[in-house]
Amino acid sequence: MQLVDAVIAKRLSSDVPLVGEVSRYIISAGGKRLRPALLLLTSGALGYDGPQKHTLAAVVEFIHTATLLHDDVVDDSVLRRGNATANERFGNPASVLVGDFLYSRAFQMMVDAQSMRIMEVLADATNVIAEGEVLQLMNMHNASLDEASYLQVIRSKTAKLFEASARVGAILADAPHQIEVACAEYGQALGTAFQIIDDILDYAGEREVMGKSIGDDLREGKTTLPLIVAMERGSLSQRELIREAIESGGASMLDGVIQVINATGAIEVSRTAATREARRAVDAASRLPPGPHSYSLIQLGTELLSRTA
Repeated sequence: MQLVDAVIAKRLSSDVPLVGEVSRYIISAGGKRLRPALLLLTSGALGYDGPQKHTLAAVVEFIHTATLLHDDVVDDSVLRRGNATANERFGNPASVLVGDFLYSRAFQMMVDAQSMRIMEVLADATNVIAEGEVLQLMNMHNASLDEASYLQVIRSKTAKLFEASARVGAILADAPHQIEVACAEYGQALGTAFQIIDDILDYAGEREVMGKSIGDDLREGKTTLPLIVAMERGSLSQRELIREAIESGGASMLDGVIQVINATGAIEVSRTAATREARRAVDAASRLPPGPHSYSLIQLGTELLSRTA
């Protein structure tokens, strides 16, 4: 990861000072670096140790960071990882345009791998992520969203880059098709579990630990799994309360919504859904050759369920 960070620092250079300033601000704010870690772990599990893994790990982090810059503008967010968002500090125009810079820099760097297959996977993933963002936008304030539609959004918006990162690691290692498929399945399942847990924490987490405001999803009108489950299991009055909160973006109703979520057991049901996805990830990782890298992938799938931020 230190070598990946060195690539990131080098490729953030630009003759336009604001580009580098905004890019460094959001990337230096930290983050879990899960997507580049997946690429490094899968390529390591399959015996690849060439320098392209560092370049492509930086590529997926650039793509992810670009989506964060754009997301925070769309969601009008003011806090990320405990710090002011880039749009809060530099303004919406700078955030959008620097996000565009990171996307285009990522595609420049993809060429270094000289692999049409890798470019295809990452280009397709970037397109699916954009579709997922638009789909989520269309579903804002939609209290009728069901679990299948919710999963469609998060598998496009979040899990697709996890999937692509793990698949690229397998492609770098020239792995057999069935192993590449196992890596992709691992990434998709892990990314889905990650997002479900993230959505749970928006109602069951702590702001100081998470580094962002509690109830942001409700304020933005996002119908996530805890709300879907609570509406399925709640009484008529409880369902109406949640419906009104979603449709109005009623952050002022957050306490009442959390009470309904807790009363209906929606957190536990949502955690069970995340557990199913995490187990699917562990099963996929178990199909890789045994060793410290594949063990780390299994451990990551197991420990993901206990995350608090």
